[in-house]
Amino acid sequence: MTYTSSKLLTFEEFIAQYGDNTRYELIDGQLRDMEPTGPHEAVAGSIAGRIYVEIFNSNFNWLVPKTCLIKPPAAVATALRPDVIVLDKAELSKEPLWQKEPIICNGSTIKLVAEVVSTNWQDDYARIVEEYAFLKIPEYWIVDFRGLGGLQFIGNPK
Repeated sequence: MTYTSSKLLTFEEFIAQYGDNTRYELIDGQLRDMEPTGPHEAVAGSIAGRIYVEIFNSNFNWLVPKTCLIKPPAAVATALRPDVIVLDKAELSKEPLWQKEPIICNGSTIKLVAEVVSTNWQDDYARIVEEYAFLKIPEYWIVDFRGLGGLQFIGNPK
């Protein structure tokens, strides 16, 4: 993950300039280039596919959108882009931005978020955890398939 601009952005500026570009998210006004790799995307895709199969088999009224942003209500200049998100279709009617853009503002709409850890492991283990907890998202998975965050806490080899 890299910081690409020294200028702080508002949520509205981020949406206008980077909203359609899945490489970027905004945390506290700072533009973050998430630098996804092939293995990262393969893991996220596999998780999304397996979750979708369970949703389909269990006949849940949920969906797994291809792309989605989360705008935490308390964070003025934050737009999180989860790797995998599961949404409750019945709650989408209560989302103020959903009809125009794939943006979720209410934690009650979100059933699960999975973040595949890459170079932004500090955000996945700390900053984003706080936002998801504040939104009362019932389930948050951290998929650290390369052990990047664990190395910081328990050393190498993991």
